[in-house]
Amino acid sequence: MFATTLFIQALAATAAFALPSGRERLNKRVASRQGLPRHSEQNLASNASHVDYSTNWAGAVLNADAGTYKSVTATFTVPTPKEPSGGSGSHSASAWVGIDGDTCGTAILQTGLDFTIDGSSVSYDSWYEWYPDYAYDFSGITFSAGDSVTLTVTATSTKAGKAVITNNTKGKTVTKSITSTTALCEQDAEWIVEDFEENSSLVPFANFGKVVFSGASAGTSSGSVGPSGATILDIKQSGTVLTSVSTTSSSVTVSYV
Repeated sequence: MFATTLFIQALAATAAFALPSGRERLNKRVASRQGLPRHSEQNLASNASHVDYSTNWAGAVLNADAGTYKSVTATFTVPTPKEPSGGSGSHSASAWVGIDGDTCGTAILQTGLDFTIDGSSVSYDSWYEWYPDYAYDFSGITFSAGDSVTLTVTATSTKAGKAVITNNTKGKTVTKSITSTTALCEQDAEWIVEDFEENSSLVPFANFGKVVFSGASAGTSSGSVGPSGATILDIKQSGTVLTSVSTTSSSVTVSYV
């Protein structure tokens, strides 16, 4: 949205598997979320209160009063994305944790990892952002399929916080302190696998297999809570449900179906 088509084409020519970054990626990811309706229905699964459908988010969301959530964390194993059946070319997905961006649409603090398959090539891109400011890539850290990664966002106030990403397998941690003029509501906590937008449309969604957010918790002023009982989101596109999500007291499992 903030880069011209010519720039995108030039970028693709020099880095065929790179994902959008900066303000462009922010708008693709967050603005699309705010602009897409969800359809809710009662979920018959015993471990969730209900399930909603979204065209781009799959995972679990806790909603509470403003000022509730101060941090969100989880650990997952980096998947090897695949082209879905009948698909070809580049396909992507993103796994992240965040505060706000669901019922609070004015701000979001999040950090995550994108994964892309393009032919026989797989690439990964780690990032952090505080909407409505730019999204930024982490530097000095890399990821490979099978690595254990821990994601954490913490709000030290409604306008300051930090994003931390750790490659447990490689023993590397990067921390970014962030400030914003836009206040968080601190009322949403999320563990999400996303199909983000590119050029105002959703990118072809990768078959990511399974992402299990283990050790999933959201910190509050009085302790921490797990995702059990959270709102479940499944991705549904063109009438087809593409994901299956379940929760326990300390995990969120998002599977491609």
